[in-house]
Order: sequence, then structure tokens, then C-alpha cells
Amino acid sequence: MKSFFKSLSNRFIKLGLPIKIIIVMLCIGGMWLILSKIISPNAKTSTYQTGVAEMGNLVVTVTGSGQVSTSNNGTVSTLATGVVTKVYVQDGDEVKTGDKIAEVELDLKGQQNANEALSSYQSARNTVDTAKANMFSTQSTMFTNWDAFMKIAQNGTYQYEDGRPNNINRALPEFHIADDNWLSSEAKYKVQQNIVNQSQIGLSAAWSAYQQTSPTIYAPISGTVSGLSLQIGSVIVATTNSNSAQSATKIASVKTKALPTVSINLTEIDVPKIHLGDKATVTFDAFSDKTFTGKVISIDTSGVVSSGVTTYPAVIKLDVESSSILPNMAASANIITATKDNVLLVPATSVKKQADGSQYVQILKNNKPVDVAVEVGLSSDTQTEIISGLTEGSIVITGTTSPARTGQTSSAGSQSPFSSFGGGGRGGGFIGR
Repeated sequence: MKSFFKSLSNRFIKLGLPIKIIIVMLCIGGMWLILSKIISPNAKTSTYQTGVAEMGNLVVTVTGSGQVSTSNNGTVSTLATGVVTKVYVQDGDEVKTGDKIAEVELDLKGQQNANEALSSYQSARNTVDTAKANMFSTQSTMFTNWDAFMKIAQNGTYQYEDGRPNNINRALPEFHIADDNWLSSEAKYKVQQNIVNQSQIGLSAAWSAYQQTSPTIYAPISGTVSGLSLQIGSVIVATTNSNSAQSATKIASVKTKALPTVSINLTEIDVPKIHLGDKATVTFDAFSDKTFTGKVISIDTSGVVSSGVTTYPAVIKLDVESSSILPNMAASANIITATKDNVLLVPATSVKKQADGSQYVQILKNNKPVDVAVEVGLSSDTQTEIISGLTEGSIVITGTTSPARTGQTSSAGSQSPFSSFGGGGRGGGFIGR
């Protein structure tokens, strides 16, 4: 053996320098490859995240956010200005429509507004009285013309003895004049009835306007008073809007017995899945530890466009009333679109789709993933129903974690054992796997 290595050494010494360099490089490269295979972490196998196919109940929901509607609240407001002299109610009191809330000693501006509104109201009342007088007059004319027409129509000239109409004589002008007078007066009476109804609407509007400016503040609807901001001695001053017109001053709110409603904004993808009557669960940012139930009572399919995004409001009526739920509170809802009981379920992330549209899951068999074709049913955000292809208790792969390949040199900055040769050029490096 010694003679062999000695002979090999002598032969190596006799070789030229370039050949010696190549032989050394090949030896070093071979040793590097062997060591990288021995110590490389690539020998580690991938790890799999798994789930279990199990029987359960599937609930499919659509989520949305919005706020509490103000549909069960009325605003107590006034155009009166001055000093509050009496307050008849306090927070929590029950009131009826038209009940007194407070009295105000009007200032000069308030007196002017009240007098103008009272004048308009009295003018509207006069208009109603005049319209009624004209209606009675047209009614009288109508009955007079009707009586004249009936006398002619039942005359022997225009009617046979057996009561049949004499159509030949009824073609004469005298008969037509009586008939037209009756029909004309009837039409005028109906028009005058509409004028009376219209003037009464104007009278109601004038009275409401006067109430807004009068020294007495009234409840606009029946319900429970809340947010009353008045006390004796309070001063109500005039406020103006962007058009320099006087705005009504809010005094309080009146909450009705209607159940609270929540308006939820849905996307164009979700709105087709929602139907009237769908059950929902609602939570509020103000008290997220409580969950309320309700149902969908309205869907606005026209949509609202804002900044190029279209949303579709859906209104959910809650099943119970709560004093904690206030107008405009932020809310989130899960609307239940479908449910299935006692079905085979797997995590939604375990189901994959092939190019032809068929679906499959992967199960572990001898610690190796195996594709299994499945037929799926309904799906929620987290679970998918399996109709066929799996049995209860099957272990399915939901994700894969591959180990980091730290022994791999894949960047231009990494160097192989031969990078010292070739001057660092493109062909001077070795990129190992």
C-alpha cells in the first residue's frame, strides 16, 4: 500500500501545474458535496397541519356592518326663542302626541315668528271655510240639476209607460241639456270636494308651523322622553342653516315602543344570498359581550354608490327592546342564509379544486399525502360539507409547513469552495441544491 501511494505521489509531482490545480479542485469539490449531504437540514421531512372529518351542524352566514336606525325615535324641536318658564316632563316620562313639554317666554324675534305663523294659520282656516261654502253651493246646484233631469227623463215624452227609455226622443237637445247640466254640476261638486281636502291639509301644515313657533312646546309623537336639555331659566336662541334660514332647536327625543332596527351594508356578492325573514345575530361595539337576535325585514336592491363602491343596505329588526341600544350605534351582523344538521364537515382550507372544476382533499397515508376526490355541499367561512368521498374520522391535510433549507446556497452573495478560483466571474461559482 505504501509503494502504491509513493508511486501515486511521484506521478503527481511529475504532472504540470495546471493539471495539479484541477485535481485539487475536484477533490475539494467532492468532499464539499459529501459533507453538504451529511449535515444538510434538507434531510428533514415536511410537516403537515391536519384536521378531522366529523359530523356536526353547518351554519352559513353573511357578515356586514352598519349602525342602529333612528326609525323608532322622534325629535322634539322648536322655532320659539326666549326664556324657558315651565317644564312639564323629565327624562323617562311617557307622553302622548300633543302633550305639553315646556313653556317659553318669547323674545322679540320669537314673538314676530309666532305672530306670522298665527296669521298664516288663520288665513288657512279662512281658506277651508271658503272651500266648504263653495262645496255646499255646488252640492245644491248638483241636486237641483239632478231633480230637473229626473223630471225630464221620466216624462212621457222621453220614457214609455212601461218604464223603457224612449231613445228616439232622448236624442233631442232638451234632454241632452238637462243631462249635461246634471253631469257638469256633479263634476264641479267632486272638484270642490278635492279643494276642501287640499285646504284642510294646508290648515294642518299651518297649525304645525304655528306650534313650532308658539310659546308652548308639544310632543310630536307618543313615547318615552329622553335627552331633555331644558330647565327653568334656560335660554333658547335662534340658529340658522347654510341658507341663512332659521333652524329648529332640538329639545329632546321621544322613543317609541317599536323594536330597534339596524341597517347593515352588504356587498354586491353577498346581497343575492339574503332573503326577507332570514335570521341574524347582531353585536354592538359599545357592548361586544352581548349578542342580539333578529331578522331581515328590508333589502334595498337599488344600492348606494360611494367612492365607486356599491353597497346594499339591509334592515334587521331585533327581537327584543333594550334601553342600552341607542340611535346610530355601530353594529355588526351575521345573517344566516342556510343551515344543515348532522352532516360530515371538514375544515374549509382542506378542500382544493382542480383545473376541471372537480374537488379533492388530501389525507395522510403512511405519513404521505394522498389525493382523495370528494363531492362537497354547502360551505361556510370555516367549514365545508362533504357529501361523498370521506368517512367520519378521516384525517385531512389543512396546510403544509416545509423546513427552511439553510444548507442551500441560492444567492449571488453565497460562495462555493471554488469561488476563490476564476476571479468571481459568472462561471467561477457553484450553486448547490
